[in-house]
Amino acid sequence: MNAVEERLRRLEDTEQIRTLDAVYCRLLDDGNWPALVSLFTPDGTFDGLSVVTGRDALLAFFSSLADSGLTAFWHHVSNLEIAVDGDIAHVGSLLWQPCVVDGVPHVAAGRYADRLVRTDDGWRYSVKQVRFFYWAPLAQGWDHHRFTLESARNAATTPSRGLA
Repeated sequence: MNAVEERLRRLEDTEQIRTLDAVYCRLLDDGNWPALVSLFTPDGTFDGLSVVTGRDALLAFFSSLADSGLTAFWHHVSNLEIAVDGDIAHVGSLLWQPCVVDGVPHVAAGRYADRLVRTDDGWRYSVKQVRFFYWAPLAQGWDHHRFTLESARNAATTPSRGLA
């Protein structure tokens, strides 16, 4: 592959990864769990509110979010930093997430650190990791780093695996 072809492939990979993140957010917010889980490799891991590995476990985890009181959310991801190295990519991004927990409006923010691999089906998450800066009732504000959702507190205090 010549230099121009390499640059073109890197640009195409970057745009495909950017689109994958947008689709991830839409499917998560829409509650389309089977389609969401298909964005992970068969042995992919979500590391955030819990650490879950494998598509069956991912499907069970995401489809049970409402059982924990998390009934609505809107994921806004920005500031993507994408590093592609052959068939592996590392992506860092910022998350801002208004949500509803037990009927109470909340706001959360954090950072994703993801590892992706190129597959026959396109780029897929091998690890999607989120660490929260705050998760708090909207009426109380976010400035005191309140965590009213226990699993968000755990994700905030668990050391990063340094994927990005």
